[in-house]
Amino acid sequence: MPTSYAAPLLRELIQHEAAKDLPPVWPDPEGKVRGYALEPLFRNVPYAALRDQQLYELLALVDALREGRARERNLAATELRRRLETLGNREAVPA
Repeated sequence: MPTSYAAPLLRELIQHEAAKDLPPVWPDPEGKVRGYALEPLFRNVPYAALRDQQLYELLALVDALREGRARERNLAATELRRRLETLGNREAVPA
């Protein structure tokens, strides 16, 4: 499963110089994309990301921070900050 700059979210923003190189992927025996293995933060991350698109995007942004080049890290940090601020600005639901 593609991650970091190869995930759809960042792939749209970045025309990667190494586009012909193998992309970073989370190892998955049933995966459809071939690339170099980037170990996920937790073993079950790929399975959770398959079930939740927003989680997938957040984890891919974190992976771009972990292993990306400067431009990728900056884009990922900006997008992650924007998403977290959006979550923080939502009104709290009374219990």
